[in-house]
Order: sequence, then structure tokens, then C-alpha cells
Amino acid sequence: MSTIKKIHDMLSAKEISCKELTQQYLNEIEKSNGELNAYVNVTPETALSQAEKVDAKIAKGEEIGLLEGVPMTLKDNMSTKGIETTCCSKILTGYKPIYNATVWDNLESKGAVLLGKTNMDEFAMGSSCETSYFGGATNPFNTKHCAGGSSGGGASAVGGNIAAYALGSDTGGSIRQPASFCGIVGLKPTYGAVSRYGLIAYASSLDQIGPITKTVEDASIVYDAISEYDPKDSTCQGRQKGLTYDTVNNDIKGMKIGIAREYLEGIRDDVKEAILNATKVYESLGAEIVYFDMPALKFALPVYYIIACAEASSNLGRYDGIRYGYKAQHYNGTHDMMCRTRSEGFGDEVKRRILLGTYVLSAGYYDAYYKKAQNLRGTILKAFNDAFTNCDFILAPTVPMTAFEMGHAVSDPVETYLTDICTVPVNIAGLPAVSIPCGFNAKGMPIGMQLIGNKFDEATILNAANMYEKAAGENFKDTKWGVKL
Repeated sequence: MSTIKKIHDMLSAKEISCKELTQQYLNEIEKSNGELNAYVNVTPETALSQAEKVDAKIAKGEEIGLLEGVPMTLKDNMSTKGIETTCCSKILTGYKPIYNATVWDNLESKGAVLLGKTNMDEFAMGSSCETSYFGGATNPFNTKHCAGGSSGGGASAVGGNIAAYALGSDTGGSIRQPASFCGIVGLKPTYGAVSRYGLIAYASSLDQIGPITKTVEDASIVYDAISEYDPKDSTCQGRQKGLTYDTVNNDIKGMKIGIAREYLEGIRDDVKEAILNATKVYESLGAEIVYFDMPALKFALPVYYIIACAEASSNLGRYDGIRYGYKAQHYNGTHDMMCRTRSEGFGDEVKRRILLGTYVLSAGYYDAYYKKAQNLRGTILKAFNDAFTNCDFILAPTVPMTAFEMGHAVSDPVETYLTDICTVPVNIAGLPAVSIPCGFNAKGMPIGMQLIGNKFDEATILNAANMYEKAAGENFKDTKWGVKL
């Protein structure tokens, strides 16, 4: 398994040069990406140039950081100077930002090797990656199944061993759900812990960047690297406590783990069984399981879709065919050009959410929908705050099911929306949550569970997740794909 720590140790010991390592990854991308469709833009020149800098540093006998020289990837909604960034939408065809997202500036300064930009649902709107203009990413456990969304490309790349780690964004579960589907780890940090500057917005009060990795330890390393205060993002506070990597191996004996009964309703039997088996592992580690009721959870899905679509309708108003990206070829006047550009440039799911968002913000409906959703958002946050007075963190399924087959999202869009039912409460409340594998169904597809923490308490959930990973290692399986180090 190509973990960050293993790659770091190999580079430091000169067992492999960074350039050789990077070329191995690039070769595997060329070989595997046709089937996985994880990458929409591969950047070999950028990757090899950075690799040479790392090799020069090692040759001088200088120490390298944990992330230095480690090949990784970014979701295609994070701005990269001079590298096409499309949000996997026709409307941003050819758009090359003139600046970097803060997270990429941060990682680049630490010597990260960028292999390319990964596939995603168009503007992060979807749960299967299939709304992408480039077609959906497939699941490395079974390529007839989807990788999940919206950060499906990053999850497929990490699960398929064609990136050591990825950065994704999570608006309603878009890091955790694909991590669950692909049998890997996905961390959605506290809202404001990681800068959103340079992240092309979907819903600004919900979006958050986080790591997709092979192991919990890797997620901790990447989170510590990107959770720095950034004055360019007015909502960014940075990491509020010490490095999570320092505490991932702490004893969890005596911890109280909360389980809201509502999270166990309406999920498939194999998922429920895996979650309950995970509680037994935690009990064997000395933790206490506390069941409680959280009726406010039933409001989460409608609240999420009202708020997210309302913010999307505002954020996506800037794509008019004038300033950048795609522009309609045939039109009569400026107004007609904008209408045609947006009609031709946006996919069906994006148009659906823009229309819904515009509707709930319109005169006569604002109070009935948007204002009510914001009030209920406060109710959900209070419910979580009350829960944390009785437990250290909450354990829940990540998704009510395992990865569905390609094409299913189109045939049953309502069920696809319901895949978000366990993940969206975390975004509404601005909390951190990590998804980790906790078993497999009868067909060998991964099942994920999420650990939800109080605000800025990433250290607690990463520690608890790492202890579970060590105790139940058989749930963390590698796939047949990609670089084997």
C-alpha cells in the first residue's frame, strides 16, 4: 500500500528517486485511467519538474518533509495557475486561472508533486461523478460501479493507487461518500479550518476542502498541512488546536461514542450490520456506546438542498460567456448570448439546482423556504451541540448503501439524492467528520462509517478512526490497480 509515510521513508533512504517514483505513477495513470476515468487533466511536466527539485534536495543531504515528493492530485474545482480548471463543466472549457488556490500554494511550497486534476460531478453537484462533462469516474473495486461523488475522481485515483492522496471538496458529503464507496479514508474538516480561497464555489456556507487518503494517518498528515489560517478567506480560522498527527495513536479507553437512532433508520441491512459490528470493536478497545434520539436529523436533507441550491444560483450567476470559459456561437444580442451560453454550457443537474435555488429565493417564496431552512439549520446545530454534552463523538453510517452501478443515478435520481442523507447534517452544522471502511457487502463492495466530532475537534475523530483501523485492519483492503511500492 502506497502510504505517505512509506513513500517518505523510501525517498529519504534513497531507495527510489522522486523522479522515478513520479514516472511510475504517470505510467500507471496512462495505463489505468482509460478504465477508471479518474483524471481529466494529467500534468507530467509540472510533476517531473517538482520531482527534480526534491531529488536535488535529497542529493545535498537535506531532510525532506513528510509530504515532500509525494505524488498527489487535486479535484478539478481548485484553482491552479496556468493549468486548466473546469469543474468538469463545458461552461469552463479552456479556463486557466491566473492564481492558485491557497491549499495548492500551501502544498506546492511543501514540495508536493501534482500529477493532475481529477474528475468530479459538474460544479460538485451530484453523488455519482456522472454529471461530469467528461463522464463519470469508476470504482476501483468494480469498474461497473460508480466511484461516488462529487469527488469521485480523487477517490478513484487514491483507491486505484494512481495517486498517493487527493484533495477533494465536501459540500454535502462529497469527500466522505466517494471515500466510503471506494474503501478508503475521507476527512471533511470543520467549516473554516481549511481555506476556501481559490476553490470554485458551489455553496459557500457549506463547502470545505479536505483530504482523501489510503489511511487515517495519511489523512492526519495532509489535514495538518492544509489547515492553516488564511487572511484571503474571511471564513478561515485555521486549525485551532495542535497537530492531529501527534495524537492519532492515543488510547481511547473510556471514550463515549454516541449513536443517534435516526442514523440507523432506512439504511440497508448489510450497512447496519457493519456499523453495529464496528461498535463491538470500539467496545473491545474500552469505549462506551451511548444511544440517543436526534429527531432534528429528519430536516437535514430538505434544509441542505434549499440552502445549497440557493447559494449555487447566486454563485453560478458569474458564468455569462463574457468573462471566461465557453461562449455560445450563434446568438442575437447580449441577452440572447448569455441565455444560450448558460443553456448550452451547464448540464441538466446544474440547471436543475440553479432553477430550484432561484425559486426558493424569489419574492413570495423566500420566507416559506429559504428563511425556514436557515431557522432549521440552527435547530440542527443545537441538536449536535446537545449530543456532544453526552459523548465525545458520534458514529454513523457514511452512506445508507454501497456503490451503485454506473447509470443508476440517471435512472433513479431521487434515490441518488437520498445517498446524502447521512452526510449533509455535518455540513449544515459545520462539523468535522471522517469516513473510514468498516466492512464489505456480499459482492465485495466497501461499506463506510463516519465519525463526527465537535467543531475543531479533528484530533479526537482521527485518533478514534486510527485506533479502529489498527484493530480492524481486514476492513482496509487494497485494490488490484496501480503503483505497488
